Formats: sequence, structure tokens, C-alpha cells
Amino acid sequence: MAAEDSRSTACTGSSLLQPVSEITNLPLDQVNFVACQLCALLSAFWFRLFLHPSRTSPVIRHLVATLLGLYFALFCFGWYALHFLLQSGLTYGIMIITGVEHMHKYCLLVALSYLSLCQITRVYVFDYGMYSADFTGPMMVITQKITSLAFEIHDGMARKEESLTPGQKMLAIRFVLWMPSLLEYFSYNCNFMGILAGPTSSYNDYIAFIEGDPCRHRNQGGDRKSSGRLRKSEPSPNTEVVRKVASSFFCLLVFLSVCKVFPVEQNIDDDFIANTPFYAQVVYLYLSMLTTRPKYYFVWTLADAINNAAGFGFNGYDSDGSPRWDLISNLRILNIELATSFKVFLDNWNIQTAHWLKRVCYERCPYHPTAATFILSAMWHGAYPGYYLTFLTGIVITLAARAVRHNVRPHFLKSPTLKRVYDVITWAATQIAICYTVVPFVLLSVGPSIKFYRSWYFGLHIGCVLLALALPVKPRHLRLKEEQKTLLQERVQHHQEATDSNCRQKEKDT
Repeated sequence: MAAEDSRSTACTGSSLLQPVSEITNLPLDQVNFVACQLCALLSAFWFRLFLHPSRTSPVIRHLVATLLGLYFALFCFGWYALHFLLQSGLTYGIMIITGVEHMHKYCLLVALSYLSLCQITRVYVFDYGMYSADFTGPMMVITQKITSLAFEIHDGMARKEESLTPGQKMLAIRFVLWMPSLLEYFSYNCNFMGILAGPTSSYNDYIAFIEGDPCRHRNQGGDRKSSGRLRKSEPSPNTEVVRKVASSFFCLLVFLSVCKVFPVEQNIDDDFIANTPFYAQVVYLYLSMLTTRPKYYFVWTLADAINNAAGFGFNGYDSDGSPRWDLISNLRILNIELATSFKVFLDNWNIQTAHWLKRVCYERCPYHPTAATFILSAMWHGAYPGYYLTFLTGIVITLAARAVRHNVRPHFLKSPTLKRVYDVITWAATQIAICYTVVPFVLLSVGPSIKFYRSWYFGLHIGCVLLALALPVKPRHLRLKEEQKTLLQERVQHHQEATDSNCRQKEKDT
């Protein structure tokens, strides 16, 4: 009981809300986090309405965003928030000293090493697995921002434009006066909208938001129709903010209602393994992992709403003229739950982190980019061994899923019925594969994780290795061409089905 009490009250931040923690029976650090995010939401509305870029200078907006962010960080984490300034200040000095040719390498090395040192200290010096919210969480987002900025400066000032991908060209930074000011740098890393839960964003997007000209760099070279849509009057984010806030608290309610009904630890209970049929174990695995996701949905959707409330996140207009507020969205819940491939799941989960991994590792690594990206992701997530087991498992499952998609999927695109059958099968396989992969991420330790995999006889590991070795996969540039061709065929087929449906409807009407 004493251990449980210490866990519930352990917090390095303010104790002002301790009575709320006791009433709700929630850890104080979680109460502080939610309270600060709600205050950030209110501050975001005030920031957009009263410090609008049309009547407030960028310097004032940078300063207010930074000071509010640091205050929320101090409230949640106490003096540990100084690490945010130390990590940012250290890498800023490295950018100035090393120059554009090598700053991206040194910033990645130093920022990731500093983050890893803090994570290792928290895990192995303090109590193992103790804090449900910790100061290294914001540092993970700051690490993304530091390294993204360094790579974008390197792309804009040290590489030839013809060597850049379209995405790199759009985000490349070409400073006239060499570097962002220290205020701009701290504002980008520590602003109140994203200091606690992100999401990360590109430096160009953030500066365009501060200066009141969103999408300016994203529209360069675009067509006139798109340009016209972007030049409309500034849209209000209120409707989107209300929708996201409602969605986030619905997810929180779901999580609090069901998280204890299907505990993940039951998957490694000896009696459960010995006496439960395998099909029931599979169903329970799916349900137990399904109930862990709403807490992430809550945190990331609320963080997205905070940024939108401040006016950050506008991404132009749809073809029908509706404003899009998904520039820095971190997840698409329906796409996650209905994903029919490992790739689709990952593309819609923690989206901004996936973009960061792609930009700093996958697109630049000359050898085995998939493995390198998963390893970098494991290092970034933290020091728990379960993280590494998850991402190492993810490598073999990704390779197997790619091989199956390349060799099997084309045979199911010959008719809509076959395509639907394929989608149902791949949905079930994807959900089970994701759950199987992520169990160590939740259990954290090696022993329980290996116990779970042993209870499944390492079946998915063995099967995926065999599939990856047995099925041929073309080089990446050829796969991209084939995927584009397949996507075009699907669009043509969808258009043809819609046309046939309209024709049949007209025949009925006549």
C-alpha cells in the first residue's frame, strides 16, 4: 500500500492541485498535465484573438509563447524543466560553431545523446517505471524539433536543390542572416502550444504561423486554383477545436472506463495461458491492446486542438472550399482502427514522429533504411528494453508485410468482391500483428515480454522471417512506381464504379 501511495503522489512539479488528485484518485502529475493543457487551450484562444499577427509583432508573439510554455513546464516538472533550456541552448551553440555542412549530424548526435542520458537516469536511477508522466516526454518532442531544424538548414544552405526530394525542397531553410535568433529558436522548441505533448512541426510552418502567413512556403509552385483557395480570408478554427476537444475527452472517458477491464498483464498470466483456448487468447490480446490506445488519442487530439485554437495547423482548403486543420495532426483514429496493413497503421499513428523519422533517417540512410529507422525510433522512445523488442519485431513484420503486399495483393484487385475479401483478411492480420508487436512496449521489461512471445511460440517472428526470405521484393524506387500505378488503377476503378452507379440510377429514374 505504501508503494502505491508513493506512486500516486510522486511528482516533481507543483503540488497546488494535490486535493484534486486525492479527490479523483489520479496521480498528481497526470492532474497537473491535464490542468496545464486546459489552461493552454484557453491561452491559445487568447493568443489568437488578442495577439493576432495583424496587430502584434512577431517578437511579442515569440516572447509570450515562450514564457507561457516555460511556465507550464515548470508547473508540471519543476526544476527538471531546465533540461528543456539546456538541451535547446547546447544544440543552438553547436549549430553556430559547426556550420551548415555538419550541423545536422552533430545536432542529431548531441540532442539524442542528451535525451538518452536523461531517459536512462530516470529509468535506472529513479524508480523503474514509476512516473506516468515525466520530463523526458517534452524532451522527445524538442529533440525532434532540434534535429528537424538542423536538417532543414543543411538542406537549404549546404545541398544543391536538384539533390533534394520535393518534401525537402519545401521545408528547406535559406537564412539571409545565417541563423534564427535565440528567441525564435526557444519559441519554436518551447512554445506553450506544444511544450507538454507536441506535436512537432517544421520550423518554416511555425514561423509562418507566428508571422501570420500560413502555407506560404507550401504553396510555392502550386497551381493557381490551389493558390486562390489559400488566399481566402483567414478561417476560424473554432468548429474544428470543439470537435477535437469533444473527441479527446470522449477518448479519455472510454479509457478510464475500460482500461482496467482488460489489463495487458493478463496476457502473461500463467493460468490464463494454460487454461484459455488460443483463439480466446487472440481475442483478448486484441481487446487489451485496443483499450490502451484511447489515452494516446486523448493526449494527441487535445494537443492538436490547442495548436488549432491558437491558429496553428491550418493546411489550406479542400476541393469543396472547406478549411483543413490537419497540418500538424498526430493521428487519424478511424484509419488506425480500420487499417488493412502495417504501413497504413504506422502512417496514421503518431504522424508527426513518422514524418520526422522519414525526413532525418529513412530518406537519407543509404543502407537498410527500414531497420535504421526502427532502431532510431527505439532509441528516441527511451531506455526500457521493451521498446527495443517492439521495434526489432516491427522490422521483421514490416518486411514481411511489404513482401506479402507486393506479391499477393495484385491478385485480389481483379474485382471489388476479391478486394473486399482481401481487406477483411488484412485488417484482422494487421490488428493482430500490431498487438503482438506492441505488447513489449506496454510491459516494458524483457522477462514478461519474452514470456508473452514464448506463449505464442514466437509464431509471428518465425512466420514473418520466412515470408520475408521466401517472397521477392523489388528495390524501393521500383516499388514506389508500382504503388503509384496501383493507386491510379484504384482511382480509375472507383471512378468507373461511381459512373456506372450514376448511369443505373438515371435508368431507374427514366
